[in-house]
Amino acid sequence: MSANRKTMLTSAIASRAIKDSFVKLNPASMMRNPVMFVVEVGTVVVLLLTLFPRFFGTERDVGFNLAVFLILLFTVLFANFAEALAEGRGKAQADSLKNTKKEVNANKVVGGVVKVVPSADLRKGDVVVVSQGEMMPGDGEVIEGLASVDESAITGESAPVIKEAGGDFSSVTGGTRVVSDKITVRITSDPGESFIDRMISLVEGAKRQKTPNELALNTLLTSLTIIFLVVVVTLGPIAGYLEIDLQVPVLIALLVCLIPTTIGGLLSAIGIAGMDRVTQFNVLAMSGKAVEAAGDINMMILDKTGTITYGNRMASEFVPVGGSDVRTVGEWASISSLNDETPEGRSVLEMMKQQGMTFDASLAAGADFIEFKAETRMSGVDLPDGRKVRKGAVDAVKKWVAAQGGSIPVDLDAAGDSIAREGGTPLAVAVDNRIYGLIYLKDTVKPGMRERFDQLRQMGIKTIMCTGDNPLTAATIAREAGVDDFMAESKPEDKIALIRREQAEGKLVAMTGDGTNDAPALAQADVGLAMNSGTIAAKEAANMVDLDSDPSKIIEVVSIGKQLLMTRGALTTFSIANDIAKYFAIIPAMFILAIPEMSVLNVMGLGSPLSAILSALIFNAIIIPLLIPLAMKGVAYKPMSASKLLSRNIVIYGLGGVIVPFAGIKLIDMVVHLWV
Repeated sequence: MSANRKTMLTSAIASRAIKDSFVKLNPASMMRNPVMFVVEVGTVVVLLLTLFPRFFGTERDVGFNLAVFLILLFTVLFANFAEALAEGRGKAQADSLKNTKKEVNANKVVGGVVKVVPSADLRKGDVVVVSQGEMMPGDGEVIEGLASVDESAITGESAPVIKEAGGDFSSVTGGTRVVSDKITVRITSDPGESFIDRMISLVEGAKRQKTPNELALNTLLTSLTIIFLVVVVTLGPIAGYLEIDLQVPVLIALLVCLIPTTIGGLLSAIGIAGMDRVTQFNVLAMSGKAVEAAGDINMMILDKTGTITYGNRMASEFVPVGGSDVRTVGEWASISSLNDETPEGRSVLEMMKQQGMTFDASLAAGADFIEFKAETRMSGVDLPDGRKVRKGAVDAVKKWVAAQGGSIPVDLDAAGDSIAREGGTPLAVAVDNRIYGLIYLKDTVKPGMRERFDQLRQMGIKTIMCTGDNPLTAATIAREAGVDDFMAESKPEDKIALIRREQAEGKLVAMTGDGTNDAPALAQADVGLAMNSGTIAAKEAANMVDLDSDPSKIIEVVSIGKQLLMTRGALTTFSIANDIAKYFAIIPAMFILAIPEMSVLNVMGLGSPLSAILSALIFNAIIIPLLIPLAMKGVAYKPMSASKLLSRNIVIYGLGGVIVPFAGIKLIDMVVHLWV
């Protein structure tokens, strides 16, 4: 991962945030945050009282009013700064992504002829050829060939990745560079709709939506603000009836200190920072809701191929059956793979070369190639001499041979089961009515997966592996990877049914996948994490994309989601607890001259009524920037029950929210009292 994505704060980000703090003073922008909008309105009212003292009859209070205005202004600016700072990292990444969008020429295939056209002229469905050293002109899928592609502009990783036709590693992204070989690509997006365009839009915050939890908290904060607003508005007439003179700036100071300005000023920053923290792990979140939901998931469903395993099933051995020999199996397997562009097909030909075996390729001259289909689960060739060669799933080939009137070798099932028990995939090779042997395809579990699944288990998250493999193969891979359960021979509709069944029981489900067949399940899941190496369909269906294509990254996403919820809860507890100290600072100051008996509430021993009010306001303002690092970094996540978490918040942030303001206001008053 590139270093700039890990940087929490730079001078450029801070400078932009300071500028945006003033831009965000626009009332149309402030109205999105009701708490801080009330503070801004109060700031404007006090400013008018300061600028036109004769009109309002406040000549003797100009100094105090000016001090209140400046403190309130900085309160609003600090809140805006927190939000702008959180947005800054996303904007910085967006600027970096925009630099990767260069106008390049594309080798477009038109009527079998290659024409050079600007990439901006490409449309969905166009076919282009991209050779070594050339930039990918747009998003697409490889339809022919194999090449190494440098995706460092997107993922930050310098190591190139292999992109090839067929399978789940065919997706390519505009702005990446081919470093070897040549591939033919079908464009899958129109200009302005590419993956990079979507990333830029998302990280800039244009499509960020408030999560349900954030909306509920906003409703609570708005309700508290309205309640305190009514209290303060009615306090003036009541004080007047008792012949107590309460100036408007004093009432505004009381309102600002009592409403939850701390969490109100930091709420947006917490949510945005949560999404940005996900981005620091090279995961692109389509919405804040996805990040928040990740903090509450109970179950995680993983596709096997390309997610738990590398997904490149390679031929590793030819296994003869029915009295055949290895060379014969290899020859027919190679003939059936001559026009097979899938990784498995190419690996058969590669293994023949590695083992020094040859075959007569001229037999397939003019043959009809039979593509693999999900219905038949076989592929092969129909030779000009009338012979039919097939390779595919063992049970499918057995049915095909039986239909030709052939017999099944007695040792076929045992050989196939042996391969499956070792975690491999057996492909049967047959010519007309005879099965000659098996191709042993191996798929390897990615390193460290067992440890990562242990971590998920400690978080209380159950893991289920879904695969189209037979039960024996699925059980072997599941055991090696360390998942809690598995579903073998699963189809896309089976994955959706499993997710819906768990959701109906009130569980939140996460799904990771990379193939087109995973797209429906990714869309159905509460958290859908698609691998960037996967297909366009998978990435469009998910609400998160892992640019590093590491399925275990869900652990970081879950931790960040839980951290987001914990941070919001902790700072809300701290903010509300703050009001207790502010109450003891301002209420006595307001009435102590008219009602000397209220001095008993001045438990902090503040110097004077004016210094008490100003000290409370100053503390209310400076606590916001002091808490910005916590809002940006988040409260450290530690697995624990809800009751323990509540107790921890009350002890640390509830008690701290009471003690810190008492100490802070007292210290500020010791300085302010000298000036007043």
